[in-house]
Amino acid sequence: MNKKSRLTTYILIALALGIITGYIVHANMANPLSFADTMSLITTLFLRLIKMIIAPLVFSTLVVGIARMGDASEVGRIGIKTLGWFFIASIMSLSLGLVLVNLFRPGDALLGHMAATAAGKVELATSSLTLKDFVTHLVPSSIVDGMAKNEILQIVIFSLFFGSAAAAVGKKADVMVEALDGVAHVMLKVTGYVMKFAPIAVFAAVAGVIAKSGLGVLSTYGVFMAEFYLGIALLWALLIFAGFLFLKGRVFGLMKELRGPALLAFSTASSEAAYPKTLEGLERFGVKNRIAAFVLPIGYSFNLDGSMMYCTFATVFIAQAYGIEMSLGQQMTMMMVLMLTSKGMAGVPRASLVVIAATLGQFNIPEAGMLLLLGIDHFLDMARSATNVIGNGVATAVVAKWEGELLEPGQEEMVKEAA
Repeated sequence: MNKKSRLTTYILIALALGIITGYIVHANMANPLSFADTMSLITTLFLRLIKMIIAPLVFSTLVVGIARMGDASEVGRIGIKTLGWFFIASIMSLSLGLVLVNLFRPGDALLGHMAATAAGKVELATSSLTLKDFVTHLVPSSIVDGMAKNEILQIVIFSLFFGSAAAAVGKKADVMVEALDGVAHVMLKVTGYVMKFAPIAVFAAVAGVIAKSGLGVLSTYGVFMAEFYLGIALLWALLIFAGFLFLKGRVFGLMKELRGPALLAFSTASSEAAYPKTLEGLERFGVKNRIAAFVLPIGYSFNLDGSMMYCTFATVFIAQAYGIEMSLGQQMTMMMVLMLTSKGMAGVPRASLVVIAATLGQFNIPEAGMLLLLGIDHFLDMARSATNVIGNGVATAVVAKWEGELLEPGQEEMVKEAA
């Protein structure tokens, strides 16, 4: 908690210093573009550090998540129901993000400031990943080659097969799965180390943009955040309505139980930090432990609703800022890409940046555009982390209802005995 709070404070300080420095450079230097170019070296280093994490983090978290589902018929049945709900929720979240970003077009406010940087890239983007390219590159000819080139889609597909095979093998694969779980925890620690450089990258990114374009570039951030939070409010309404269809009036009792975990996730910008309290709240609500302990962990890799909405919203925002117009077909393809790439990410602070960085590269959108949002990402992460908790809580309760494992009001005290 203290470390996360310090990092947040440092990022906010770096943001303020970047604005001040950029303004001074813009107002006083004869050639502020040279300063911006120097700052870009720092941001490029940070981007490469993030890209360094992608392959091992996606592979280890996704394989472990799938392998631990098991292969018993009951687990398979619950797993199908769980993944079916996650699929529908993912489509809903991704689609909402696409609709809102095309409706509001927040990136247009940055168009004049970013066009020069995008020169030479826009032309490539007009013929970026087509459906044919997507299908052709979906399956790796060599997973080693896919990892070496950071082909995120190929890594995900291989991980799906590998994790399923590990689940089918059973106990013989336990040692390997435990080892990969260790790799996943190590990569999460590496992610924490990399994020310690975030304040420096924030300073460099903001100072460079302000130095080149002046303070006027900041006005779009307030609009962007307001539009994103409106989207989050709409997504909450949709998730609660979906829960109401199955849980009826009890969904409001569920929201009461999830209020504490959601607030914790919001304040720490980490849905993972709220996991124990979410599990406890679901059991108090009446979800039997064996269902909650199965569905909830899978949800932390497969059902990050707030993060998925943010991915489509932020990716198209960056494309708009660079003057890159994505056709409906390209946006649908991008949604398919995000549907896969978002499934290996854990619910830790700023994990969405890893997904966005991978997606930008797939569609030839300048990766430096991700740094447009880095300075305010913590405030966006707070909202999407709380949303992830709500989405996973609703999903777990609904699956329990389908399985007849949701106790009626007044029976919640029997959960531990019945589990």
